[in-house]
Amino acid sequence: MATDQKKALDIHGKPYSRVALVIIILFATFAGMLNQTSLGTAIPTLMKDFDISMATAQQATTWFLLVNGIMIPVSAFLMTRFRTKWLYEVAYILLFAGMLLAALTPAKSAYWPMFIAGRALQALSVGITMPLMQLVMVNIFPEKQRGIAMGLGGLVIGMAPAIGPTLSGWILEKDHVILGLTLNDSWRSIFVFPMIVLGISIILGFFLLKDVIPNRAGKLEWFSLVLSTIGFGSFLWGFTNVATDGWGDLINVILPIILGIIFILLFGYRQLKLDRPFLNVRVFKNKQFTITTILVALAMMAMMGVEMMLPLYMQNVHGLSPLDSGLALLPGALMMGLMSPIAGIAYDKVGAKRLSRVGFAILTIATFPFMFLGIDTPIHYVTVLYALRMFGIAMVMMPLTASAMSALPVKDAADGTAANNTARQVASAVVVALLTSVTQNIINNNTPAHHVLTENPIQYASKMANASLDGFHVSFGIGMLFAVMGLIVANFLAGKHENKDVDVDYTKGVK
Repeated sequence: MATDQKKALDIHGKPYSRVALVIIILFATFAGMLNQTSLGTAIPTLMKDFDISMATAQQATTWFLLVNGIMIPVSAFLMTRFRTKWLYEVAYILLFAGMLLAALTPAKSAYWPMFIAGRALQALSVGITMPLMQLVMVNIFPEKQRGIAMGLGGLVIGMAPAIGPTLSGWILEKDHVILGLTLNDSWRSIFVFPMIVLGISIILGFFLLKDVIPNRAGKLEWFSLVLSTIGFGSFLWGFTNVATDGWGDLINVILPIILGIIFILLFGYRQLKLDRPFLNVRVFKNKQFTITTILVALAMMAMMGVEMMLPLYMQNVHGLSPLDSGLALLPGALMMGLMSPIAGIAYDKVGAKRLSRVGFAILTIATFPFMFLGIDTPIHYVTVLYALRMFGIAMVMMPLTASAMSALPVKDAADGTAANNTARQVASAVVVALLTSVTQNIINNNTPAHHVLTENPIQYASKMANASLDGFHVSFGIGMLFAVMGLIVANFLAGKHENKDVDVDYTKGVK
């Protein structure tokens, strides 16, 4: 495929505009990725409107990540089997339908499954579009420009989840008018802006989206699909149930996790035996790819370890409004957006090892103070620390993603993208479920007796705030632990000029 903009050709040999293609993909995928964290600020509102607990409300995020994690392994088959243009169009339509379903859900606890179904449909679509975007970037940009291309992708993968809480907080504060449409201060309006972007993208996509990923004939390996779905589904389902059922629940937690691990191992074993695997797990024979994938997962866990709990801390402990808590996170989101392309350019010059070590070091240092946040901690202090964390995340995420893709030949990019994103989403789902359960359990164990509420309301409020703080402190500490682990593992990355253009024989290992 031609690399010069004026001569860019699709797989049918027809010229197309690379700039127009990238813009529409970035904007539409941004709208989809907003869903990953946009409800974080709205959790207290959902709890109130649906009359549900924090653990149940967090299912809006954990179910999204669960279905997303199940769907991403399937994306490797879909991306190489079906034409790029129509795969995008179908995915965008499904995403639009999922948002509409969630937005129309009646605010009663009995209808909560309907809301979750809408979230699952959104996640199914994002499970296709996110890895597809990365694969498109690999196919339309040469390796020497791949760092900055992945940096642009970072505006979506990194900035969208980071800006989600701020956007939803702004919407929940008061009525707004966008394109002549009035958005009221309801969680339903959170879905309207992404739906507008998607509607425009669907229409423009008929003209601007092109087939840029080579297709290959092949049949869906149904047994592998079943093993993958049961494996990742059961594993993530078990972790999702931890928040509501606790770690001691054999039926809903322990058994699903064990069953998931068994089926994931069976899935991997079967892929090694197939001539045309459903997901080519042999890409993990490439050491550089494996290490970068582990680091990406750790970075996601470190990020989500604070990302999902910080809005709750600011609203429940400091009593901030959704808008104010969202605005407190905005500088961090802007930092992520600013630094992602810069980190991509830096990757092209110095490589992923140096950047990841610096990034994880910054992430560790900036997370440590979160373990000591109190009732009287100034919000601007939290804002500065959060922005510093997002600086570290930006230094890590895009260079590692670009490094993972560059470690593999282009023909294996679809499998590498699917494997990398599966690790990313599984890690996100696990850490959200884990931290939600830990926080909820600590709060429950330290909640003062109910009679204190009537006898001494001020004392009750103080003890309740301290109970919440204890839960948040532990969650932030776990987030820092993942950052420390990333700092250690980053030292095993190859340097900029090492392990370059590794040729992998997937039957005999690394040459």
